[in-house]
Amino acid sequence: MFIIMVYDVNIKRVFRVLKIGRQFLNWVQNSVLEGEITQANFEKLKIKLNKVINKEEDSIVFYTLRTTEYLRKENLGKVKSEPDNIII
Repeated sequence: MFIIMVYDVNIKRVFRVLKIGRQFLNWVQNSVLEGEITQANFEKLKIKLNKVINKEEDSIVFYTLRTTEYLRKENLGKVKSEPDNIII
């Protein structure tokens, strides 16, 4: 499946959320990651994120697509990061 992860978290937790997200997805731009992921790894990602966020302050939204067949991506302006397969 293809996941787009968008997050809005307290500045104290931004780096930790980004670091966890990049273990499974590609960083696209500030607070946005995307990529192909298995269901098992998606569950691992959510478990790890749940351990670091404050559910009273922070928000993470996942957009899930079964296939990228109907996904169209268009950039305007500077591309912050090209998706890669590097896992940090």
